[in-house]
Amino acid sequence: MVDFQLNAELRSDKGKGASRRLRRANRVPAIIYGMDKEPTPVSFNHDELVRALQHEAFYAHVLKINLGGRSEKAVLRDVQRHPAKPVILHIDLQRVSESEKIRVNVPFHFLGEDVAPGVKQGGGMVFRAMVDAEVECLPKDLPEFIEVDVSNLNLGESIRLSEVKLPEGVAFVEPAHGQDPVVATIHGGRMAAAEDEEAAGEAAPEA
Repeated sequence: MVDFQLNAELRSDKGKGASRRLRRANRVPAIIYGMDKEPTPVSFNHDELVRALQHEAFYAHVLKINLGGRSEKAVLRDVQRHPAKPVILHIDLQRVSESEKIRVNVPFHFLGEDVAPGVKQGGGMVFRAMVDAEVECLPKDLPEFIEVDVSNLNLGESIRLSEVKLPEGVAFVEPAHGQDPVVATIHGGRMAAAEDEEAAGEAAPEA
């Protein structure tokens, strides 16, 4: 597992003007909140933060935030990016306690796509209906990713959320209305091609 540590600085100035000054100084304004404590406005080095955000695990990981000689544990809750430039504008972090369960979206890693009978013998294609899911667990049990094994799927078969194996101490947050959504399915070649053509047609601009 990767150990993520970020060095933060307290910020006293607030408002858009103060945030613009921070960004000109290569700092990213941020807020740390939660655990019945007052929200703490901080800032991070932009380049250090960008490097951390390049890791998939950063988004589903308990982070160590070093701040003024002390440290806090937190999870990433929101990232605001510039719409046209590779610039991070703001991030939100939520404090966590080792004794309290947290809810975090964790990415799926799909296994066995190339050896699944529906692909290898049936000529189908794996369609990933979900790329992540929200889980609930103690911080110490938070996985960086969840493996989804599709190696036994035949053409037309699917794997649902309830069938995905989870590490001990981790549970999926139940979807609304008790649904059991499809995580991945294997479509036939013609069906997959038709869906691709339909998606391309919807994306094409009108004449």
